[in-house]
Amino acid sequence: MISADKIERCQIASLNMRKNILHLAHQAGSNGAHLGPALSIVEIMAVLYLQIMNIRPFDPIWPLRDRFILSKGHGALGYYVALFESGLISKDALYTYEINGGSFSGQPSKDLSLGIEYSGGSLGLGLSYGAGIALAARRKKELFQTYVLMGDGEVNEGSVWETVMFAKHNDLSNLTAIIDRNSMQSDGSCEDIIRIDMEAAWRGFGWDVITCDGHNISELLQTFPNDRTNGPRVIIANTVKGKGISFMENSKDWHHNRLTDDLYQKALCELDEAGGVSVGN
Repeated sequence: MISADKIERCQIASLNMRKNILHLAHQAGSNGAHLGPALSIVEIMAVLYLQIMNIRPFDPIWPLRDRFILSKGHGALGYYVALFESGLISKDALYTYEINGGSFSGQPSKDLSLGIEYSGGSLGLGLSYGAGIALAARRKKELFQTYVLMGDGEVNEGSVWETVMFAKHNDLSNLTAIIDRNSMQSDGSCEDIIRIDMEAAWRGFGWDVITCDGHNISELLQTFPNDRTNGPRVIIANTVKGKGISFMENSKDWHHNRLTDDLYQKALCELDEAGGVSVGN
């Protein structure tokens, strides 16, 4: 049974993460930021970094650490704030987002000292990278897990399905793919662009398939069991693009946009009404 303390910790962290996402997007000014795809992965990232993954905040390059690959690099803000919540990076480092000379660009750039395992940007490549890590771990008899987070629009890429076949062929039970199924991509609805039966497609390639509510902390915690099957697993997390901010939810306009002073205050007020801690805490 999952303890109430674990659930509450992730809930508080998720709210704080959303506030920091807003702060960083506002700080980016006219550069704008990918807000929608970052807000949809918040609970997933909170659960992974605070409860599921085996990591050492004081030793980010610990050889036995679990690996996390953000294949949908445009969700970077949701990634960076999770690194902060887990203690892998400081607030000062986090707040260099999109500042010249800072460590955190609009999409992640690999830096193991900061807990960043992979340079994101080109979609459809993260799963193959993660599968390579998982296969190497298998051959070296290393027991860490590899998690790869992708967008549902990204799954349109052919390279994803090549790796799906490869991972099953090699029975990579140490590999978990996570689909942020917010049903939208930069050009609009996934349903209108390429319609697929996501569960049936992955199951057809022999993967263990689990579907869950990607914003329900308790459900997410139950979705990542320690016991594994003989092959790779995919978690299809149903989410809302722009989750938590009413005027951003399910809006392709907020895939990437500029957060003005007025909209920043409006968004913060919505989160304050939900309760929780303040930005930067």
